[in-house]
Amino acid sequence: MSIFEKSGRDGDGQQPMSLGTRAARQLATTTKTPPQNQGRTPRWLLRSLPWVDVTGGTFRVNRRMNVAVGDGRIEFTNIGAKAQVIPAELTELPLLRGFADDEVLSHLASRFVQSEFKPGQLIAERGKPADHVYLLVHGKANKLGEGPYGDEIMLEVIADGAHFGDHALVQDDDAWDYSVKAVTPCIVLALPQTVFEELIGRSAALRAHVERYKELLKTPQDKHGQAAIRLTAGHHGEVTLPGTFVDYEASPREYELSLAQTILQLHSRVSDLFNDPMDQLEEQLRLTIDALRERQEHELVNNRDFGLLHNADYKQRINTRSGPPTPDDMDELLCRRRKTRFFLAHPRTIAAFRRECTRRRLDPPNVEYEGSIVAGWRGVPILPCDKIPISETQTSSILAMRVGQDAQGVIGLYRSGLPDEREPGLSVRRMGTNEKAVASYLVSTYYSAAVLIPDALGILENIEIGR
Repeated sequence: MSIFEKSGRDGDGQQPMSLGTRAARQLATTTKTPPQNQGRTPRWLLRSLPWVDVTGGTFRVNRRMNVAVGDGRIEFTNIGAKAQVIPAELTELPLLRGFADDEVLSHLASRFVQSEFKPGQLIAERGKPADHVYLLVHGKANKLGEGPYGDEIMLEVIADGAHFGDHALVQDDDAWDYSVKAVTPCIVLALPQTVFEELIGRSAALRAHVERYKELLKTPQDKHGQAAIRLTAGHHGEVTLPGTFVDYEASPREYELSLAQTILQLHSRVSDLFNDPMDQLEEQLRLTIDALRERQEHELVNNRDFGLLHNADYKQRINTRSGPPTPDDMDELLCRRRKTRFFLAHPRTIAAFRRECTRRRLDPPNVEYEGSIVAGWRGVPILPCDKIPISETQTSSILAMRVGQDAQGVIGLYRSGLPDEREPGLSVRRMGTNEKAVASYLVSTYYSAAVLIPDALGILENIEIGR
C-alpha cells in the first residue's frame, strides 16, 4: 500500500483526511541509540586499584625474610561418608612445609582417624593433654580461650580446611591452651602423636626435616614472623650495641602479566555502506573492549594464580561468627589492617549485611566514593562487584584491602606503550583482510594484580546470604 492509498478508517468509519503516522514513518529518519550492553557493570575494582606500569612484563615483590612457616588450607577427598586427606596437602601443615617424601606423606594420610562431632561438643579441651593433630574436614568450630577473670572468650572461628594441634607433634607433655567447640556438625580427622613419633623413628628424611623445623622455631622473630632486627633502646651509659642486618626472601614472588584477547571480524561491505550515522567499527570495538574489561576484572578476583580470592594470606582469612555478615564480622575484618581503602562484595552480600544492620536497628550512612554514593561501614565504602562468586550453598566472601605501592597495599599491574595502543594496557592491531573481504582486528589487554605484604588484603569467608 502506498502512502497515498487508504490507510484505514477513522473512529467514525470515515475516510481519513490526512496522512497517517504509520505511513509517515517511512519517510522519517529515526532517532537511535548506540548498541546497548546488558553485561556492562561499574567495574569498581578496575577503577579503584592503583595501576603500576610493568615495562619488563614481570613484577617482583621483594620482602623481608619470613621465619615463621605459614599455615595453609587443607583439601580432602571422600568416598561416600568416609573422608581422607590428600597426602600432598599435608605439606600445608607448618611442620611438614617443604617435605617431599610422597611415601611418608601417604603413610601419614592413611593413619588419620575420622570422627564426627555434634554442635556444642568439644573437639579439644583446654588443659587436657595435646596429643593429636586435628584436620577440620567440614563444619564450623570456635576456638575458645580464658578471659582475664576466668570467663570464656572467643579467639577465632575456623571452618573447612583448617587444622590445629600440629605443635603437639614436636612437643612432649604439652597441654591445650584453648578449647575447640563445634558450632555446626563437624567431620574431623585426627592423627595421634604416637603414630607420628613412630614414623620419625623409621624415616631418616622425616627426622631430619623435623630437626630443621625445631631449629627454625628458635630463630628470634617479630610479631609478623619476620627475622627480628636486633637493637637496644632506653639504655644509659656506654653499652655494647648489638650488630644486626636485614635479610631478604631468597625466592621472592614474581607476577607475570596475564592477558585477555580476541579477534574482532568485520566485513568490508558493512564498514563501507553502513557507517552513517554511527561508525560500525567503533561500535564493535566499544562492545568488545567492554567484554574484555569485564573478563579482566573477573580474572583479578578469581584467577587461581594471581586472583585476590586465592592470594589472601590464610592468617588474613576469617569466618563469620553466626553465618550472615554482621557488623561484628565487618569490624573484625576492618581491624586487621591499617588504612583499609574499601570493601568489595557481591551486591547480594551487601543486601545481606544491610539486613543484619536493620535487624539490629542500625542504619549505617552511605559514603561518597569517587563522586558516587555507595554503601559504607565505619566510613569505609562497600563497593559492589558481581565477579565475587556465590556458591551453590549460597555462601560468598567480602574482601577488604589497602591499596597503593606507597602504602604497601594491593596494586594492579599493566603494560603501557603497546603498539597500536587504544587505552592504557589495551591494544587494537589490524591483522588484514582475507579473501572473503572480512577485516580482522586483534584486541589484547595485559594485566595482573599483586599483594605487596600479607595484611594488605583480608577476606571474610563462608558468608551465608540465603537466610
